[in-house]
Amino acid sequence: MGLEYHVAKNGSDNGQGTKQDPFLTINRAASVAVAGDTIIVHEGEYREWVKPKHGGLSDRRRITYQAAEGEKVVIKGSEQIKDWELVEGSIWKVVLPNEFFGDYNPYKEELFGDWVVYNPGRHLGDVYLNGMSFYEAEELEQLKNPEVKTETYDHWTRTTVSVVNPEQTKYLWYAEVDEKNTTIYANFHDSNPNEELVEINVRKACFYPEETGLDYITVRGFEMAQAATPWTPPTADQPGLIGPHWSKGWIIEDNIIHDSKCSAISIGKEASTGQNFRTVRKDKPGYHYQIETVFAAQHAGWTKERVGSHIIRNNVIYDCGQNAIVGHLGCIFSEIYNNHIYNIGIKREFYGHEIAGIKLHAAIDVQIHNNRIHDCSLGTWLDWQIQGTRVSKNIYYRNSRDLFVEVTSGPFIFDHNIFTADYALDNHAQGGAYINNLIAGKMAHFKMLDRSTPYHVPHSTEIAGFAPVYGGDDRFFNNIFVGKEGIDRVGTAQFNGYTTSLDEYIEKVHEEEGDHEVFNKVEQPVYINQNAYFHGAEAFEREEVKLEDKQFNPEVEIIDKGKEVYLSIELPENFESFLGDIHETDTLERTRLSDAEFENPDGSDVILNTDLLGTQKEGKSVLGPIANLKAGKNMIKIWG
Repeated sequence: MGLEYHVAKNGSDNGQGTKQDPFLTINRAASVAVAGDTIIVHEGEYREWVKPKHGGLSDRRRITYQAAEGEKVVIKGSEQIKDWELVEGSIWKVVLPNEFFGDYNPYKEELFGDWVVYNPGRHLGDVYLNGMSFYEAEELEQLKNPEVKTETYDHWTRTTVSVVNPEQTKYLWYAEVDEKNTTIYANFHDSNPNEELVEINVRKACFYPEETGLDYITVRGFEMAQAATPWTPPTADQPGLIGPHWSKGWIIEDNIIHDSKCSAISIGKEASTGQNFRTVRKDKPGYHYQIETVFAAQHAGWTKERVGSHIIRNNVIYDCGQNAIVGHLGCIFSEIYNNHIYNIGIKREFYGHEIAGIKLHAAIDVQIHNNRIHDCSLGTWLDWQIQGTRVSKNIYYRNSRDLFVEVTSGPFIFDHNIFTADYALDNHAQGGAYINNLIAGKMAHFKMLDRSTPYHVPHSTEIAGFAPVYGGDDRFFNNIFVGKEGIDRVGTAQFNGYTTSLDEYIEKVHEEEGDHEVFNKVEQPVYINQNAYFHGAEAFEREEVKLEDKQFNPEVEIIDKGKEVYLSIELPENFESFLGDIHETDTLERTRLSDAEFENPDGSDVILNTDLLGTQKEGKSVLGPIANLKAGKNMIKIWG
């Protein structure tokens, strides 16, 4: 048993840190706690950036930071501002000396970095009125005519469209920074900012070590908010509002995390392996710098023994500009589950190619399950080296897109999920297994022959080779596909023309002489059987056993009642008589390019026999994510 330190608002940093004589700041406790110790923080608001100084030594010898049981503890990256001066109408200003911000002034720091596509001068600062985040104006004059024009960016046409959001057109801020002062202007409309709670974010993070390699830390039970986090691409340092900063074995659980300018929880890389070189140097594509980042990380000790293996569970994460959870390389071997993620990337003050509820690169053997993800610009985006990754029993709804998997060769598994966005699945990958999902939206399928990306020795960070994405080498079993009016590409018909076995593929490839070029001409095998297709969804032309009724409309609906979520779906009379097999390692063909089996992270056989609600199936079962789906009308509680 280690020591127990206490922190309270009536304490002193000159105290002993006991319950009777507590410290005043969490950082004071962080400076003395060592492996095995526990820091208990008592009720109150702590405006500080907690920077752990020591780490634990093993999973059993952790340093634990936790809110006192039954007490509300809030850590904020902001400061309250009371000295506002009325300028004209409802526009107020405050003048702050630059020393107020130290060496990090969010109202001077612009959002910047690789893969930022649209940013009309946005900064990392923000203004909050009673907890509500404002929008940054591009010019001071806009505060007099407070219409917020945001940009939506079409990934495929590379065009931007200005949109006025009528529900969020009122609250704008604008800042000017000179050599001595930072002046912030804000339109508060009917509110007097000196009589309300007005805050501005001033710190980069709320709980994030400055040093790397501080392992085995648990952070539990806090509310954390209002941090001026920077843009976090995979080719740069990736600080979040909270995160382990290139360490191993953190547990982040039972927290409420919100209002991070960019990313909330980061389990990503650090600066030494690359820092926005595409944007700074401009001499090579970001793709090349990302490859160099992978090798630089290997030279720096990117292994299971040094980094990753984090647990992120039971958190509520919302109102962040870029990600709820982000990570490149440092996310390996982690588990992310039972989190409620929403309102990510929906302010649209800026746009880039790294925005999603969960955005991970190189998520080797990462397990993402039982999460509720909704009202995000993109629910989950898994990119590069998605090998041994499993996304299981998650609920997606009201997202612009639900799932994007990109430039990877597998093996990876998506099973027993509910996808309901009109744009349900972006498949720019190969080597996946899609089993027992409900997919009520389109699935876009693309090849990526111009970007060869790494694959690995199974369950390892060791690189085994590189491959482009040829398309195919995917497995679709026991899914329910549901079409929607005006939405095309729902179902598996886009694989028409693909081979259906490795033997057939090899035979076709060798019908003509050649080497690598002949592999570009033949479609990889796909393994598709025992799926259901309703309301216009179309089946793969060579699917032998399927349930198909293009006219039948299941009328899929997700009913959100706050703490509880329900699935409403109607199924045809013959639904219960059409059963699918349970799939496991032995029934899922190995991936062609990475030459690996579908397995659990420990190398044991995977058996996909547990449904979204935790029911274990003993044999053949109905299709889709829930084992007790019936013919006719179903109303099933899926969360809460």
